Amino acid sequence: MPIADSDGSSIYYERHGTGPAILFVHGSGGHHAAWWQQVAALREQFTVVTMDLRGFGKSDSSMREFDGQDFPGDVVAVLEAEDLSDVMLVGQSIGSVAALRAGLLRPERVSSVVLGHSLGGISHPELRELAAADRAEAVKLPVIDRLLTKRFQQERADLTFLFQQMGTFNVARMQDLRNLDTDGPSLEEIRESGIKVAFLAGEKDAVLSVKTVTRAHELLDGSHLEIVPGAPHSMYWETPEPYNAAIARLRRTLTAPKETA
Repeated sequence: MPIADSDGSSIYYERHGTGPAILFVHGSGGHHAAWWQQVAALREQFTVVTMDLRGFGKSDSSMREFDGQDFPGDVVAVLEAEDLSDVMLVGQSIGSVAALRAGLLRPERVSSVVLGHSLGGISHPELRELAAADRAEAVKLPVIDRLLTKRFQQERADLTFLFQQMGTFNVARMQDLRNLDTDGPSLEEIRESGIKVAFLAGEKDAVLSVKTVTRAHELLDGSHLEIVPGAPHSMYWETPEPYNAAIARLRRTLTAPKETA
């Protein structure tokens, strides 16, 4: 069983396939197995790495509380355990915060970061205000309606049930996580790092609006923007085919060599 040491905490991860590396970082209700539809679709072309942040899945959950400031180190521990380089980190929701910070900590190993349904904790007053307004609307909805569309819930009761069961394997809960957005990176810090950043959003995301994500893209010079029509916050689960296609496309384009005159 592959385990990485993150400052004394045991971090579980898996590695599948061969090719350019993609490391997925789950959100608050997920763990390594949540990416089953991505692993199966992408492992023939890419090295696909999944992991459990501390408090989730098979990783160390013995700590009394879970600090979001520790999550980037968990990602870095996996990168170093497998001696990975030129990696594209893909975050989902709060996993994007950990992914971006891990990339900034190890730019020699990380070439790009995809912020899935998240601003990655970027510190910017306008973006903070926009995200807060989105959250104020999101909390009016039942949790499941924030994550999956009503139509999917009705048509795929089986996968909706499995989606909800995923979180039962975690000790950490969203309300237990501290300091997720504390001391986030500035736009300038991201630019100076040289890491390529892509924002990946769903048209029907009820947690973070397309308007907010588009504004973040506009403010971060050189960033990429992918908006998937009809997709909700948990796009990786509900609409895996367009999600997987977007991830594969970003893995190729974000690392494509620049044309020379």
